[in-house]
Amino acid sequence: MNLLKQREPLLALMIIALILMVGLRAPVFLTAPSLANLVTDSTLLVMLALTQMLVIVTRGVDLSVASNLALSGMVAAMLASHNPGLPLFLVVLAAALTGLALGLVNGWLIGKLALPPIVITLGTMSVYRGLVFVLSNGTWVSAHQMPAGFIAFPLTRFLGLPNLVWIAAATLLVIGFIARHSRFGRDLYAIGNAPQCAAYIGIPTARRLLWTYGLSGLVAGLAGYLWVARYAVAYTEIAYGFEFTVIAACVIGGVSIAGGVGSALGAVLGALFLTVIGNALPVMQVSPFWQSALTGLVILVAVMINARGNIRRSRQILPLHQNQLNANRSAA
Repeated sequence: MNLLKQREPLLALMIIALILMVGLRAPVFLTAPSLANLVTDSTLLVMLALTQMLVIVTRGVDLSVASNLALSGMVAAMLASHNPGLPLFLVVLAAALTGLALGLVNGWLIGKLALPPIVITLGTMSVYRGLVFVLSNGTWVSAHQMPAGFIAFPLTRFLGLPNLVWIAAATLLVIGFIARHSRFGRDLYAIGNAPQCAAYIGIPTARRLLWTYGLSGLVAGLAGYLWVARYAVAYTEIAYGFEFTVIAACVIGGVSIAGGVGSALGAVLGALFLTVIGNALPVMQVSPFWQSALTGLVILVAVMINARGNIRRSRQILPLHQNQLNANRSAA
């Protein structure tokens, strides 16, 4: 029973129940190819939600993640199309380093200059999106311009699973280790819970924020290549508005927008939940416009649940504080 009171097991049960409910309405949804596509479709959202979780834990937000993805993806697509003989590793590295550089810009402005994350990343979101247009001159890079190996890699299977799934799994392991077992991760939670106290005990807040946003940018850059390669097209509107889906996945997964609370598993489950909704609506012949409404409703419910949990924790602290005051008065 205690297990069911935790956020992650409950969310996992909700995902399973949702899949079964959709399967009763449309049995094709429960077939092996359909479930495999569901997992593959969730991979990019999972990767971005994992690093966004670390950002939100610090009381920040990265609204530029989708624009970073678009710009990095365009860099990869144009580099491959103009240099078809270039090794794929160097193309992927260029996309990842582009994303890292863009993320470090955010981290420097937020960490070193102590500027508000929402304002900075809102500004860089527009700048990076504009640079996609400048770089491409508004033109598309389509499938026939991309090398065959460039397009094939994301869905190429290794041990029966697409490379996309393996990369997402590796991202989960790395971010999960950072969040739970590294000093870097513990420092991020300390910054999110009490920024002033974190500074007093010697946590290098500016440096931690710099590399947290850098890590978010690095994964966004990698996801940029995977996005344009999987869909075999690069254009200025790639992943437009996807940053809000990423943030929604984190919130649904129990990552507190107030900072200091969140887990890698929760972010993954939040991403899976949104992917199930997105894949279920077409199968059930529901208008795609309902997806935004349902996603917004789920976010509101998740925020209310998080707020309720915070109120309960506050109520538990108050009696203990009051008892200590009474004890001090009695001793005096």
